[in-house]
Amino acid sequence: MPHTFQPDITFAELVGPLDWCVFAIAQVATIAAVVFGHRRRRAVVKGDADATFLDVMLMGRQLTLPLFIATLVATWYGGIFGVTAIAFNDGIYNFITQGVFWYVTYLIFAFCIAHKVAAFNALTLPELVGRMFGPRAGRLSAIFNFFNVLPIAYAISIGIFLQVMFGGTLLQMMLLGMAFVVLYTMWGGFRAVVFSDVIQCLVMCTSVAAVLVWSVGTFGGWSFLRANLPATHFTPTGTHTWAEMLVWNFVALATLVDPNFYQRCFAAKSPGIARRGIIISTLVWCCFDICTTAGGMYARAVIPAAAADQAYMLYALQLLPQGLRGLFLAGIAATILSTLDAFLFVAGNTLTYDLVPARWKGRVNLQRVGVVIAGLLAVGLGQVFGGNISETWKTLGSYAAACLLLPVLIGYARPGWIRDNQFCFAAICGAVGTTAWRLLPHTGFWSQVDALYVGASCTAAGLLLYAACIPHPRR
Repeated sequence: MPHTFQPDITFAELVGPLDWCVFAIAQVATIAAVVFGHRRRRAVVKGDADATFLDVMLMGRQLTLPLFIATLVATWYGGIFGVTAIAFNDGIYNFITQGVFWYVTYLIFAFCIAHKVAAFNALTLPELVGRMFGPRAGRLSAIFNFFNVLPIAYAISIGIFLQVMFGGTLLQMMLLGMAFVVLYTMWGGFRAVVFSDVIQCLVMCTSVAAVLVWSVGTFGGWSFLRANLPATHFTPTGTHTWAEMLVWNFVALATLVDPNFYQRCFAAKSPGIARRGIIISTLVWCCFDICTTAGGMYARAVIPAAAADQAYMLYALQLLPQGLRGLFLAGIAATILSTLDAFLFVAGNTLTYDLVPARWKGRVNLQRVGVVIAGLLAVGLGQVFGGNISETWKTLGSYAAACLLLPVLIGYARPGWIRDNQFCFAAICGAVGTTAWRLLPHTGFWSQVDALYVGASCTAAGLLLYAACIPHPRR
């Protein structure tokens, strides 16, 4: 090794003036993109209240292919500390559970769902569900989706990032990071989110690629990792069971009912742009996952004593030369912020568009209030989860997958088969089953059964039970 890597080296020892300059340039570019997006919105809508609201929500449904790819790619990687921690602990298990399972889901969406979304002419996923099944289903799905997109994991991520940089408590740093994102998300709407995502996508992809290139050049490739990592790092399940691994497959399937995916499809200029954009984005995600998985594994091989959730960052800052360290920091910030602002924006929309009385819908100022409320809730629940990103993903993602996935897929495949009340009954059964299983103690075989499986089974049973007890003619 060229020098000794330390697990507890201070941030101040690693980052110099050149790094701060590069980092600042990236942040200024991001702010400039937000300002540009805001000015473009004012030029496009020209004071029209209806056009203003549509632009705030969906950029006027004018999302082109390059912008679609940039905003979708950037939106999906805010939990970089969680992903690299999994790679640090379990190696290629991360690429399978956080990569391959998701790619399959993305392609299912691209080929089976993307072209159907436009037909509903909806602004949000709960509105689509309401048009598919009925108003009660729409409101209930809004509740599930609000907690699914509430950016708790990404509030934790920005807190960890700022804590490494500046010290302080996790709560203080979560509040600081959230305040910055809330301000520009309130101000510029979806157009500002998209334009900032363009800058952030370029920076985040460049930074993780630089870490992989420098790692291979410094230590060597696959043979170095093989010689310095446990054998479990090269098995599909890592240190986990097959049952635990497959839970992530169902969590990934929750993408099929993820409001962020739908929002970008609603905003695309055409269904064809949405389909092509998802396919190209999947290729970019695959490259990104290779870089982060390998980076987490190199971190484990070089500084095994480091804390898992900070190891990748500490490793990269000791590996890269000055200047590139600043680019890497900007990339980490971009990775987190691009997801945090997107999830925060959708959570605010859900709260103030899907969950308010009809007479209040369409108010831009109310949408801004929703963003603030969602930001505060995300920070509060980040404290409740104790800063555990992986557990946050599993808990909240499992509810969306268990309660909404099956009814929505049936709704696409066989329109009219599920009624409004039937949807609600089944989704509530799934939520009750998921929660009960999480609270009850389990031993032996049952300790290996995840709450997501129980919740999905309860949702399916609820659909069948309602149909058997209250039959109705099928269309």
